[in-house]
Amino acid sequence: MAPNTPVFLTLKMYIYLPIAEISMHIGIIFGLGGGVGFLSGLFGVGGGFLMTPLLIFFGIPPAVAVATEANQIVASSVSGVLAHMRRGNVDFKMGSILLAGGVVGSSFGVLLFKYLRDMGQIDLVIKLSYVVFLGVIGGLMLLESSRAILRSRRPGATRRKLHQHNWLHGLPLKMRFRRSKLYISALLPLAIGAFVGLLAAIMGVGGGFIMVPAMIYLLGMPTSIVVGTSLFQIIFVTANVTLLQSVQTKTVDFMLAGLLLFGAVIGAQFGTRAGALLRGEQLRGLLALMVLAVCLKLGFDLAMQPSDVFSVELLK
Repeated sequence: MAPNTPVFLTLKMYIYLPIAEISMHIGIIFGLGGGVGFLSGLFGVGGGFLMTPLLIFFGIPPAVAVATEANQIVASSVSGVLAHMRRGNVDFKMGSILLAGGVVGSSFGVLLFKYLRDMGQIDLVIKLSYVVFLGVIGGLMLLESSRAILRSRRPGATRRKLHQHNWLHGLPLKMRFRRSKLYISALLPLAIGAFVGLLAAIMGVGGGFIMVPAMIYLLGMPTSIVVGTSLFQIIFVTANVTLLQSVQTKTVDFMLAGLLLFGAVIGAQFGTRAGALLRGEQLRGLLALMVLAVCLKLGFDLAMQPSDVFSVELLK
């Protein structure tokens, strides 16, 4: 703070968050929202895998960070979907099947979230879930994208299929998805949507870091279609999580969410434009590095001994 800066001007830059019960600088909140919104448009993910840990790093209680981030993801995903719709990169039929499974999974996930919170184990479960899922998914994506980049640089290299047909593609209830140029069982995207919906409720994520690779490698969708379709599904699943969390657990801080939304909507537009400049394997490689970086930070925090070993938390 400059020597001549009035104290009251500095204080006005901070805002009290009633549910989280802490004060944060408005500039930090806007910056977090804009940065994660940019990633949403760039990679086709809701950004919760990054925003939720960042909120925890800044002192937001994990349960509040999870529930609030689901609300913020809605707006950033809407902004990203609108940009992709203008390019025709959304498969609404596939998105609807994924959404049906996502609503079921997220509804069950909120009930599980409430149960773990009542037991006092939700904070540990959230952090461990991030370390496990981010570590596995990030590692696999980095390995695959590295191989794809190396193959593309070899002279005369032949392109390989992103997915291989297996018993999953022999499941019943097959449907034709013309936008994605697929003819597969509807049970496969339904199951993927349900699993991602469960993660949305427990981890406060849109699930894009699992949804995107699953749509590419299991369903065999083109990368250009995956991004917009993933964001379309994320909108409604996270909206369902926000509604249920606000009613059942009362951990949604709408003041924090509203400030995050402002930056997220703007950032998503710039991210969509930047994504058009990169190839699919480059996007997957960058996303993998970011996922692993967050995983390592969370794992380090869990392994380190806390400054206050013994603490008492009053239950409200």
